[in-house]
Order: sequence, then C-alpha cells, then structure tokens
Amino acid sequence: MASTVIEIIWLRHLLMELGVPQLSATPLLCDSQAALHIAANPVFHERTKHVEMDCYFVRECVISGEVAPHNIATVDQPADIFTKALGTDQFHFLLSKLGIRDLHASA
Repeated sequence: MASTVIEIIWLRHLLMELGVPQLSATPLLCDSQAALHIAANPVFHERTKHVEMDCYFVRECVISGEVAPHNIATVDQPADIFTKALGTDQFHFLLSKLGIRDLHASA
C-alpha cells in the first residue's frame, strides 16, 4: 500500500502543477483486510514492527484526505490482470472492468 500511496501523491502533485487540483481523496482499492486494518489502527503489534514506518506514512495520507482506502473483493481486483496467471473467464471479466476491447473482434 505504501508504494502505491507514494505514486498517488506524486500524481496528485503533478496534476496540481498542471492546474488540475484534486479536491477529494483518491480512492485506493485494496483486497487485503489486514493491510486496511493496519493502516487504520494506530496500535502496532509485535508482528507488524517491520512495516511501522510505512503504516505511519499511509495513515498520514488517509488523515490528510489525500487517499481513501476501500476494500474490494479479491475476484474484482483489476490489478490481478497484471500480476497473476488467470483463467480465461476471470481474464475477460477483468479486461471488461478495465474497458479494454478487442479491436479485431467482429462487431
């Protein structure tokens, strides 16, 4: 989540410099309940010490209103098309969610 938030912040600043300020928080879709709870919960446990700095950064961005993390079901996660081997049905489902069409398909 932290690396994605860094990219979101960079894009928000770029858009601001181009004269397109973002007035609302950028939605961040995450299929990991654990990551969402860690980002929202200021209490750290022994198992999360290695991600403590990342959590503070993500939490600061959430509190400042730059990023709004939301839960998404794993089967609906569009990022999976870039990171996982998928079956044909799931692959075509995610392609349609991304708005990608086959230019060579018959109309």
